[in-house]
Amino acid sequence: MAKAFFRLQKFLRRTQFLLFFLTAAYLMAGSLLLLQRTRLVIQQGLRGTSNPALPVPEGMAGISIADPRMLQNPRPSPRLLVGTDAMQEPALDQRHGPLWLVSRNSELRQLRRRWFHRFISDQEPMQTAGFKAMKHTAEHQGTYVGCFSDDSRERTLKGAVFYDLRKMTVSHCQEACAERAYTYAGLAYGAECYCGNTLPATASKPEECNSECKGEKGSVCGGVNRLSVYRVEELRAGARRRRNVIYRGCFRAPENLTDTFPASLIQPNLTVEMCSEFCSKKEFPLAVIRGRECYCGFPTGRFSLHDGADGQLCGGMRNASSAAQGKYCLVYQTPVQDTRCTDRKFLTTKSKVFVALSSFPGAGNTWARHLIEHATGYYTGSYYFDGALYNKGFKGEKDHWRSRRTICVKTHESGKTEIEMFDSAILLIRNPFKSLMAEFNRKYAGHLGYATDRNWKSKEWPDFVNSYASWWASHVLDWLRYGKHLLIVHYEDLKQNLIPKLREMVEFLNMTVTEDRLLCVENNRDGNFKRSGAKQKDFEPFTQEMKDLINRYILTVDEALRGRNFTGLPREYVPR
Repeated sequence: MAKAFFRLQKFLRRTQFLLFFLTAAYLMAGSLLLLQRTRLVIQQGLRGTSNPALPVPEGMAGISIADPRMLQNPRPSPRLLVGTDAMQEPALDQRHGPLWLVSRNSELRQLRRRWFHRFISDQEPMQTAGFKAMKHTAEHQGTYVGCFSDDSRERTLKGAVFYDLRKMTVSHCQEACAERAYTYAGLAYGAECYCGNTLPATASKPEECNSECKGEKGSVCGGVNRLSVYRVEELRAGARRRRNVIYRGCFRAPENLTDTFPASLIQPNLTVEMCSEFCSKKEFPLAVIRGRECYCGFPTGRFSLHDGADGQLCGGMRNASSAAQGKYCLVYQTPVQDTRCTDRKFLTTKSKVFVALSSFPGAGNTWARHLIEHATGYYTGSYYFDGALYNKGFKGEKDHWRSRRTICVKTHESGKTEIEMFDSAILLIRNPFKSLMAEFNRKYAGHLGYATDRNWKSKEWPDFVNSYASWWASHVLDWLRYGKHLLIVHYEDLKQNLIPKLREMVEFLNMTVTEDRLLCVENNRDGNFKRSGAKQKDFEPFTQEMKDLINRYILTVDEALRGRNFTGLPREYVPR
């Protein structure tokens, strides 16, 4: 009897364990099924929106409109617009009024954060297409000089700096340095490229350069604090002399040129090519010509390049021999990069003030980050992770956005919760017509390309405008309502008056910078973010219906800005 009881007890223990295991498995399976069903419901909801033809980005959730009382009176303001009777049609009021904005924003709330991550996987091949072509057309591999020590505080190869943390190769680095007329190309950490005309002083053991190139297996791209240095082939020297030399204009010469410019050359038959080549070898971005005198240097307070003179005062022709001998000089931009403002790092201590750099997509946020990083010397962070930007040197992309190790954090968010987590914000606003076109270009051609005619003429463009125009308005209105401490910056003002506006932004970030550093930023204002490719001339993608829709939002935002005692929208925003 005892033996039978023991067997029964043992069986029940096993059954208890088995039941526990089956129950846990059942709960896990149910959870997975619930998650899958939720995902399907969201996808079906997206397909059922009012714009089924539009692949609406997943980055537009959480957009809540400001207090509806701010939008109750969307009538045209005499301060901004006259003669907009077409906007008062009842159908337009009903479809695109404040209540429609609120309901539209609730639809968009589900679509925000994953959009930027999805875009990365779609666009990274586009971003690297140009590099692949460069790699395959490279004519040489250069001459390997050796492995050298790399001291970031006293770097020898400092003429230009490039990053590609996914696709860096030896050829890529050499081509980048060759285009800027440098003699040496050095690679470090498997992904960083440095250019210069002087070899590093300290050689290292060959085995210390042991980092594999990120984009080329089996190739060595330096190491930790070590540079693999190559000499760019002299065969390219003749082609480089005339490359990337830009005429900056005629300027009044400073009183003492030798004090203003650190290098000079006197040549009886001086030409632009001679002076540019001389200054490039000396690693200066400016070549200044006065008669037979050539001077090299940087833009400074003494010579800021802000007040140009009539070209006839320099002889009318852009050549050295006809330049005025005394008061005026010709100025050229050499291929050399101005490196006085290229050093960047993370904050050494956590920032006490959590600052956002907020904008609607397509409003120039990446460009503003480029300016801020080079002006302050500190990286900017991001609420998202964009691998293409990280590979271009925005190292703050991989830093957690709440780490407070960056000077400010990029965001396109506009919900109450997302706004109130920041202590202050720089709110960057751009003309919605230009913003929508820029974002459409980015969506279909990446950060630096243009959408094709086929994209513009497809049904996706009107659906895109219909969906995104309300986001432009609600983004500004939400930040005006929930933002704690705001600095409003208009993209157009920043572009036209770069140094004053950038100084204002830097002061808002509680930083101080020198005038020379700001001039360096101005000299590198475009960075690597100027769109390339065929741009359509006199292209008007907006129909009258689209213009009427966007004009309503312009008036709403303008009145909201003035209601908060900010300056209204620039005159450039005047409805078309």
